[in-house]
Amino acid sequence: MSLSAVTPHRARLGEGPFWDAPSQALYWVDIAARQALRLMGGQLRVWQLPEHVSAFIPCESGDALVTLSSGVYRLDLNTEALTLLCVADPQPGNRGNEARCDAQGRLWLGTMQNNIGAHGEDLPITRRSGGLFRIDADATVTPLLSGLGIPNTLLWSDDGGHVHFGDSLDGTLYRHAIQPDGQLDAARTWFAAHERGGPDGSAMDSEGHIWNARWDGSCLLRLTPEGQVDRIVELPVSRPTSCVFGGPDLTTLYITSAASPLDHPLDGAVLSLQLEVPGKPCHRFAG
Repeated sequence: MSLSAVTPHRARLGEGPFWDAPSQALYWVDIAARQALRLMGGQLRVWQLPEHVSAFIPCESGDALVTLSSGVYRLDLNTEALTLLCVADPQPGNRGNEARCDAQGRLWLGTMQNNIGAHGEDLPITRRSGGLFRIDADATVTPLLSGLGIPNTLLWSDDGGHVHFGDSLDGTLYRHAIQPDGQLDAARTWFAAHERGGPDGSAMDSEGHIWNARWDGSCLLRLTPEGQVDRIVELPVSRPTSCVFGGPDLTTLYITSAASPLDHPLDGAVLSLQLEVPGKPCHRFAG
């Protein structure tokens, strides 16, 4: 397997990779540096934002969503103007973390106690104040879960009947059944603690296997639909944070990462990895 950095850019806390098939563009964020980034046609563009940003997702309407500390905003990609869409989580001191859209184009946003200082420094997590929220195209907000620590990983089954969702504070990936009214059944442990780091973001391939980034584990775990380790992919970064399938045939796995005390040369880079099995596509926000 050949791994390479897609740009010279190094993030403090790279996260939230999104592959937009219509434009063949890769979107991601640097949470700590308050940057939204896009690589399209070999050109890197960076939007500097006023708050910590955890996701950067294009919309069907032509602009993009950014999940900032104070709410979910539309970002005009040309003028850089921000317009508030909604405040999903009203809890003071929380920020967005994991965010992805389901097949209906609804944004699912996991929030947590803010753990990043004004200058990008780490702050302690002292409470489980996070939640999981669904935001429809008309900006309607539906609370789904509460009492979360560090939400990570959002992946849905093909039939839309289940969602895989993780809490890094628990070191666990869960599986929830989705009820007909859209609410979630109680969590079932799907993959518990593993010696290779803690669970961060994930991507799903066409065979239903989940590729999970392992914070402080320097690897990805490929997990079977039954929650067993199928493969360990070693990485030249200390803290991989998430991954997404992209490229013309969805066989390129893009992996975001963060800086670390080990200060490896590629820490904070976005890596690309060519695979034989394609992945599932990302979905734009429907609004």
